[in-house]
Amino acid sequence: MSQNLLITRTRLVAAMLAAAGFTTACYVVPVDPRTGQPVQTQSQAAPAAAVAAPVTFPSRLYPANDLAGRYGMINATVTNDLHGRGTFNAVINGEAFAGEATRKAGSSREGIANGAGNRGSYLSCVYTLNSATQGVGQCKLSDGAVFTMHLGN
Repeated sequence: MSQNLLITRTRLVAAMLAAAGFTTACYVVPVDPRTGQPVQTQSQAAPAAAVAAPVTFPSRLYPANDLAGRYGMINATVTNDLHGRGTFNAVINGEAFAGEATRKAGSSREGIANGAGNRGSYLSCVYTLNSATQGVGQCKLSDGAVFTMHLGN
């Protein structure tokens, strides 16, 4: 084989490899011949999977004994992260309570919410959801005040 033939073949193989490399990134988009616009395929039209966002339940704590009566009605929130737990927040007599809300083991409706106050008090609640958005329960403050809890709107 002559030197020129070998160089020509090498160049031909290199050109073919280069052409193959350039065309591997091509993508064919179907075009509607009537409008000249790209046709939207099902894979292009499929919406992205929705990510479930946490759900916040407004809660009201109503006095259930004389000790709680001095505080009046309390607004609180229970935020469900949709994985069996969440957060719990309330403000009682200027003390901010923050903590967790967790479903009881084996139950999709019953839960426990506890919060520690920034002045050393604590609040413990148990509740039952009557529906996906409403429920009732009872809360006890560390000073003995007892509240009836209403979850949801």
